[in-house]
Amino acid sequence: MSAQRVTLAGVALLVALGAAGCGGDDPAPQSQAPAAQPSQGRQVQSSAPGADTNAAGLGSTASAVPKGTTKHVFPLQGKGSYSHDHHDYPASDIIAACGLNALSPVDGTVLEVTKVDTWTAKVNEGSSRGGLSVSILGNDGARYYMSHFSAIDSGIEAGTAVQAGQPVAKVGRTGDASACHIHFGLSPACAKTGDWWTRRGVIWPWSYLDAWKAGKEKSPVAELEAWEQKNGCPAKATVDK
Repeated sequence: MSAQRVTLAGVALLVALGAAGCGGDDPAPQSQAPAAQPSQGRQVQSSAPGADTNAAGLGSTASAVPKGTTKHVFPLQGKGSYSHDHHDYPASDIIAACGLNALSPVDGTVLEVTKVDTWTAKVNEGSSRGGLSVSILGNDGARYYMSHFSAIDSGIEAGTAVQAGQPVAKVGRTGDASACHIHFGLSPACAKTGDWWTRRGVIWPWSYLDAWKAGKEKSPVAELEAWEQKNGCPAKATVDK
């Protein structure tokens, strides 16, 4: 391939990533940080305020259930691309054609599912920027969040058990998105529901996506545990863009 073609290919990828315009559940600029708000749609609530019963031990009040080996898969069926960066906070935008299947990246249970797109540019509310979305508590204790879907698959509800590689939604551009893609975020379970500022992503996913796409196993649990030990579970958004 000539140097000119390589340059053009690089420019094309940058243009595609920039066009996504992913809000990724960004908080709206405001003078005061928002209080925890439940996302639209059904949710699985913790048994007690602040309780964290995930299996991996993430969180100071986690269950003593020992960790196990959990299979992970790339969360897209079909061709997609993503960069190793993201605006304002750690996450990945997986650029893909509208209508492709988004897959559960792990065995787990659905925590939150949003089936109605309520985002508007005028209000620009952080809790709705993801549009149609699914949040999954993996059996490893990590939380996996995907958003901007065009539709949620039948049977995907809060409390639904899912398996790695199971279709859960269709790629779209709902919420604050100008191109079809999946916003993908990794976070500790923390409040499990409503804490969109943590749910949207706290560590960089790209190294895990790289491994899963290559058919290799790589778990985000250790990195998420380290992040939570350092940062705790923030009660409000810490990034206002």
